[in-house]
Amino acid sequence: MPDIAEIKVLSSLATKEAYLELVPQFERATGHRISTTWAGTVGIMKRLTAGEIYDLIVISSASLDELIKQGKVVAGSRVDLAKTGIGVAVGAGAPKPDISSADALKRALLAAKTVGYSTGPSGVYLAGLFERMGIAAEVKAKTRQVPSGGTVATILANGDAEIGFQQVSELAHVPGVDFVGPLPAEVQHVTVFSCGIQTGAKSPDAARELVRFLTAQAALPVFKKHGLEVGAR
Repeated sequence: MPDIAEIKVLSSLATKEAYLELVPQFERATGHRISTTWAGTVGIMKRLTAGEIYDLIVISSASLDELIKQGKVVAGSRVDLAKTGIGVAVGAGAPKPDISSADALKRALLAAKTVGYSTGPSGVYLAGLFERMGIAAEVKAKTRQVPSGGTVATILANGDAEIGFQQVSELAHVPGVDFVGPLPAEVQHVTVFSCGIQTGAKSPDAARELVRFLTAQAALPVFKKHGLEVGAR
């Protein structure tokens, strides 16, 4: 009988819906118990800098590579889970703007009274995109930015933002918002979300079992259902 372990996971939110569907299946199949802490990218980096210890870290590939360089995640343990582009949404029942091209997106941003986005990978990219579009000052004046770990869907649903941007997987199936679509292809930015074993993990072998389960063929339809693409590299 294999040893039963508690696996502590620190994860960003982009893969949350697929993860929450798959984890109970893993627990039933293995007997392992999983304890998950959810945080935004900024929050994850702060927690690890403060010395918190988990078994598995799930975060954008760029951030995970940085953690490997810092020695906080085991070199060679990176496994890509899924990838997702940036999506656009409005509050439920609100008119959907035209975002069919970069020019249409620019007009929609200028017309909106308030614009919501995150401090995570999508928000960092969008800030640069608005600069390149030449509308950074106009958008900044009406930005409603959610803190690390926050969801743009929340401020769309309560009316604090008229149009919002975040990973497709964090907007596509959320109550209280209507998903407009992904960013136009010419300005789209895809983020790969990866996982790795934290240095000092107490249950690294069980964490690797979880990674194998999440990347097995049977898990792929679950990721796809929740707005995530697989075959990330």
